[in-house]
Amino acid sequence: MPRPPFEPFTSSYVVLPVDDIDTDQITPARFLTSTQRSGWGELAFHDWRYEADGAPKPNFILNRPGAAEAKVLVAGRNFGCGSSREHAVWALMGAGLRCIISTRFADIFRGNALGNGLLPVEVEPGTIVELVRYADRDPAARIAIDLSAQALTLPSGRVATFAINAFAKHCLLHGVDELEFLLGAANEIEEYEMRNPGRVNTRGSRAAT
Repeated sequence: MPRPPFEPFTSSYVVLPVDDIDTDQITPARFLTSTQRSGWGELAFHDWRYEADGAPKPNFILNRPGAAEAKVLVAGRNFGCGSSREHAVWALMGAGLRCIISTRFADIFRGNALGNGLLPVEVEPGTIVELVRYADRDPAARIAIDLSAQALTLPSGRVATFAINAFAKHCLLHGVDELEFLLGAANEIEEYEMRNPGRVNTRGSRAAT
C-alpha cells in the first residue's frame, strides 16, 4: 500500500507517562496470528484498554473523549523495549497515531517505526514534563509536528527540535520505504554500474570483468 509523504500537522495528543512500555504491552503476543499490517488498531494496549469481558476501560487514555482525534502519543522513557515485533508499530498507527514522543526509544522499535511511517521523536525530559502539564490543564491542548524542520511547537508556543537519521527523514518525507527508495534509484544504480564495470572480489580489491 502506498505510503503518503509525512507532512507537517497539528494535533491534540494523549499522554501515557509510563517508563519501559514494551511491545508485548502494546500488542500482546497471543494476538500475533497474522502478518497483515491492517486491523491492529483496536488491539493497541489491549490489556490496559479493555476489561476481561471486552468492555473499554473509560479511564484509559485511548478510550477518553477526544482521544480518537489525537495523532501524537507522549510516553515515558525507553518506549518500545522488548521483542522486535513490527505489530506494535502497526497497532499504534492503526489507532491513528503518527508520532510518538519520548525521552528514549528502544533501538529496534525506532527502526521499525521509521520503516513503517511512524515518527519517533526523542526529546529532553523537560519537554515531556511541559507536555504532561499542558495536557493536565487542557485535554484538547495541541502540538505541531514539522519533520522537515525537525521541530515540535508545544502548546506554550515554545519550539523544541529533535534529531533524526537523514535517510529515514528522506524516506518519511517522500513516502517511501528502503526498497522503494532503491527501486526509485534503479536508473542511477545502472548508470553507476556501467561507468564502473569492475567487481569487488572476496578480498575486497577491484577485479576486471
